[in-house]
Amino acid sequence: MMPAGTQILVLKEGTRRERGKGAQFNNIAAAKAVADAVRSTLGPRGMDKMLVDSLGDVVITNDGVTILKEIDIEHPAAKMLVEVAKTQDEEAGDGTTTAVILAGELLKRAEDLIEQNIHPTVIAAGYRLASDKAHEVLEKVAMKISIKDADVLKKVAMTSMSSKSASGHKELLADIAVKAVSTVAEKRADDSYFVDDDNIQVVKKQGGSIADTAMVDGIIVDKERVHPGMPGEVREGKIALIDAALEVKKTEIDAKIEITDPTQLQAFLNEEESMLKRMVETVRKSGANVLFCQKGIDDLAQHYLAKAEIYAVRRVKKSDMEKLAKATGGKVVTKLDELAKDDLGYAKLVYEKKIGEDEMTFVTGCKNPKAVSILIRGGTEHVVDEVERSLEDATSVVAVAIEDGKVITGGGSSATEIALSLRDFAATIGGREQIAIEAFADAMEVIPRTLSENAGLDPIDILIELRKEHKKGNKHAGVNVFTGKVADMKKENVIEPIRVGSQAVSSATDAAVMVLRIDDVIAARSGGGAGGAGPKGGGEGGEGGGDGEEF
Repeated sequence: MMPAGTQILVLKEGTRRERGKGAQFNNIAAAKAVADAVRSTLGPRGMDKMLVDSLGDVVITNDGVTILKEIDIEHPAAKMLVEVAKTQDEEAGDGTTTAVILAGELLKRAEDLIEQNIHPTVIAAGYRLASDKAHEVLEKVAMKISIKDADVLKKVAMTSMSSKSASGHKELLADIAVKAVSTVAEKRADDSYFVDDDNIQVVKKQGGSIADTAMVDGIIVDKERVHPGMPGEVREGKIALIDAALEVKKTEIDAKIEITDPTQLQAFLNEEESMLKRMVETVRKSGANVLFCQKGIDDLAQHYLAKAEIYAVRRVKKSDMEKLAKATGGKVVTKLDELAKDDLGYAKLVYEKKIGEDEMTFVTGCKNPKAVSILIRGGTEHVVDEVERSLEDATSVVAVAIEDGKVITGGGSSATEIALSLRDFAATIGGREQIAIEAFADAMEVIPRTLSENAGLDPIDILIELRKEHKKGNKHAGVNVFTGKVADMKKENVIEPIRVGSQAVSSATDAAVMVLRIDDVIAARSGGGAGGAGPKGGGEGGEGGGDGEEF
């Protein structure tokens, strides 16, 4: 029998450990710090962040997920908020900042409740109920749209870009986004649509201005023709897509060729030449006048192709080959001998054009392009990069709006409507969960509050005004950050897909509940031992074991 008071050491001496409320408050503090890092970027009046890495490379953006991906985050609870932004980006393409701010606010409200000795599991249960109710409210306030409502889709694209630095050109960019997505949208058997973002190719070239950004009904290949003797442009292009080399194959095995007589050498060279000639003849016979080759083209083959007036491009990326096949309706052939007329794609015009310093090949005027290209221009590299991020957001939101067929109003209007409904809903729930539901309702109002703060308005006045309008039944009332007044967001054309709102609520709730349930942070073993980066693991093998100061 052990004498009383003997201390048993289970964990190694010196293992960092945080328990109980201390651990919870530390995790919440770290999560709040992440939310505060992106808070000032929300909305049209939000500011940008400049991120500088150890090599001195600069990224200037106000895209929540880009900022959080670039920041080097140490604290394990803080990493969970970065995951929220990533999920939001993958699912909805926009609303990353909203989701992170919401998660931070849910935790902040929960902190007050924990201090009042309400158990975290009760808060988690209340938050789950509130989240389900929030989804119902969103479905109720949503408006139906279809792929034909180009006008509404354009408003959706413009809303997603209004907070970006490219907002000065949002009309033009929104038109491009809607046109591009509508072109590549594929209809399913049940009349719903599916949009694969990969079918929209984005090519960036600095120079010119943002206004020179344009969409091409087809594909831009960042390559030049292989021989100057080839035609610079081909009308009525019949396009061969080949994933094989137009070169004489070197033997795979170490073979030795003995030539004892000069005539043999000449015969050998002649045979090589006629092999290449036959390859080019195969392409010509198929009726092709444009050739995109994924592998190399021999110098001699280039000469014969030029003589046959075939426009050829070599070493085209695999992803570009797939897009070319989709846009032109051609098939990628892996065996040159089997190239037939049926495998060819069609484009009205294939031409070479100099953009900036480089020659590029444009394949335009495809009959029914299932892949399109957007050429982005801008004054500097940073501008072009930010326009690309804005356009990615815009195409994503238009795509999810088409897929779901429902949109809601922005400007904090849907958030306020949710908050209002949740307060009524809380009263119908008995027990302590109702306090958590009320806390969730308060947290939802962080969105209009932050929009007002970033615009330099008084958030309290705005919130009072918003609540008043929503009480009257104006469910689209939101913050107009330019006039500083509460206005009807439907009339102001501030519209976003339902998925942006519902995914933000889901991700934020999941992350908040997960952080709340942690009451012990222990530095785990290094390597693939316990925990990994799970909710209780110490993140990167014991780093950032829960010291709030370390973040």
